Amino acid sequence: MTTTDFRGVIPPVLTPLDESGAFDEAAFERLVDRLITAGVHGLFVLGSSGEVAFLSDDERTRVLEASVRIAAGRVPVLAGVNDMTPVRVIDQVRLAEQAGVDAIVATAPYYSRPSAGEIESHFRLIAASTALPVFAYDVPVRVHNKLDHTMLVRLGVEGVLAGVKDSSGDDVAFRRLVMANRAAGSPLAIFTGHEIVVDGALLAGADGVVPGLGNVDPARYVELYEAASAGDWVRVRVLQDEIADLFEIVFQANGVSGEAAGLGAFKTALAHLGVIGTNRMSQPVPPLEGEAVDRITAIVDRSQVAV
Repeated sequence: MTTTDFRGVIPPVLTPLDESGAFDEAAFERLVDRLITAGVHGLFVLGSSGEVAFLSDDERTRVLEASVRIAAGRVPVLAGVNDMTPVRVIDQVRLAEQAGVDAIVATAPYYSRPSAGEIESHFRLIAASTALPVFAYDVPVRVHNKLDHTMLVRLGVEGVLAGVKDSSGDDVAFRRLVMANRAAGSPLAIFTGHEIVVDGALLAGADGVVPGLGNVDPARYVELYEAASAGDWVRVRVLQDEIADLFEIVFQANGVSGEAAGLGAFKTALAHLGVIGTNRMSQPVPPLEGEAVDRITAIVDRSQVAV
């Protein structure tokens, strides 16, 4: 599989939990089938939106195996292999390989406070350990390091990296990455994870989007991507404004963690739509309740999200 196979809308799939807090595979299957039916171009499991940091290796394995089984070759499956050091990441790579995924996605190391050179070595060690395409996940809010665009493009040219998921929220750095990648012959497939500025990212030359909100409204993101591909930027702007209005669900809970506010809102919306059974989060994160849920469901209804 080459980088040209990775494009379009690749949602970072949520991990539904049942009332006991266990992985709800039946709800996961409903969610994945809904995403694929809506026309998404791939699935990214075990990312931040998949609550990967909270899952045991056994739970991660269940999610990986379910993803590959349900996708059944209809779209590629990309798997997060995030951990603190290369040796621990490579253990996660083995789980992903055994499950049969199509690519892996790795952050920079965290907790160990790596230098720029150590971050580059980290990606080289991961790539040397597997035949799967490797995507770099640029998410400084999680790992406290911003990936250097010149390093990313260099690793792309050398065949170490197949692509980048940029969730930095740094639009200047994103534009520099796209331009440097283009100048180098576009060795990287570049995706934005910045849900409400997808229009600008695609106009700049991004290959696609990895939107957490895409779990809730995959059809609108697919339509936006298709409109951009057709050069219909007027339609793109309308759709992006509608998406931005729906994104207000993440601002409806005050005084909770980012996990509860963001992912909790997505799960609350999906439970309201009947796609998953509960909005339960991984411990110790509390589920949203009360007036926050009422406000979220009102926004979802107003946005006329397709079920």
